[in-house]
Amino acid sequence: MSRQNILSGSPWEDKMGYCRAVRIGNIVEVAGTVAIVDGVKVRADDAFAQTNNIIERIEKVLLDAGASLNDVVRTRIFTTDIRLFDEIARAHGAYFRDIKPTTGIYEISKLVSPDYLIEIEFTAIVQ
Repeated sequence: MSRQNILSGSPWEDKMGYCRAVRIGNIVEVAGTVAIVDGVKVRADDAFAQTNNIIERIEKVLLDAGASLNDVVRTRIFTTDIRLFDEIARAHGAYFRDIKPTTGIYEISKLVSPDYLIEIEFTAIVQ
């Protein structure tokens, strides 16, 4: 079975020895992804915008792997504040309302930067 590494160009890929996603056979695993916080469209205090930004960016990664959001079977959402659940759920639901992957949401103490409220991992199985 062949392995396809999907790189995003992040300098962390070489520093940590990882890639944004890996496809082996019909399975695609996407690494934990945070938003690109620009202070305008995506702010450090906007969980809805951060969730949207993550899913929009991962949609492109999945396409590079020969998959789509329709192939997502699981998401894992990590947040530094579970009180943001409604905002996160609203954005997640906008993309996955009909797909309905299994999903877990976990409150954690912190992410790599205080600007990040959410990190999401994805698993897709290509039909």
